[in-house]
Amino acid sequence: MLSIKSFEFNPIQENTYLLFNEQGGCAIIDPGCYYENERKQLKAFIEDKKLTPRYLINTHCHLDHVFGNKFVADTWNLPLHLHETEKQVLNFAPKSAEMYGLSFENYSGAMNYLNEGDIIKLGEDELTVLLTPGHSPASLSFYCEKDGFLISGDVLFSGSIGRTDLPGGDFATLENSIKTKLYTLPDETKVYPGHGRGTSIGFEKKNNPFVREE
Repeated sequence: MLSIKSFEFNPIQENTYLLFNEQGGCAIIDPGCYYENERKQLKAFIEDKKLTPRYLINTHCHLDHVFGNKFVADTWNLPLHLHETEKQVLNFAPKSAEMYGLSFENYSGAMNYLNEGDIIKLGEDELTVLLTPGHSPASLSFYCEKDGFLISGDVLFSGSIGRTDLPGGDFATLENSIKTKLYTLPDETKVYPGHGRGTSIGFEKKNNPFVREE
């Protein structure tokens, strides 16, 4: 069984997720730790729980989701997992950060590319990769069927959806991703988004004002 620990990091209040199981393996998804105290907080939790990081993963590569990539990679000697198309977004992240008056050292190490249908394994636990573009060119979501949850990145929020006015964003594409990839999951599926509180697929299908089930 996968446990989920969330951290709200950086000035943009992004949700960083740590997924781990009884065997001590863990995946770090969208490390947004920008400040030194945030990096220490993430490291302390991992050490206190005696976890062994196995994966560094980005749902997408907007600046607030990648601030901590280099820290995680250097600390635990991990390559970055992402969709290949998101590499261009990652490369632009430092310049994007300048618009917010922020600066950071970007990740520049090895990259492992994820695609639709890939399986990420942590011991006996599995995450299925869903390609859900629209907020960014190749946003990924991660579905755990056994434990009934979804890591949605900035695709689907509680009562909202990811913005589509950034480069590579497109509302029709995002709407299609949500309807065909996410709203087809069981209603009871818990959704852990990139910002804000969690929700469920069933609730969003009925109540999301931007994309409702027809």
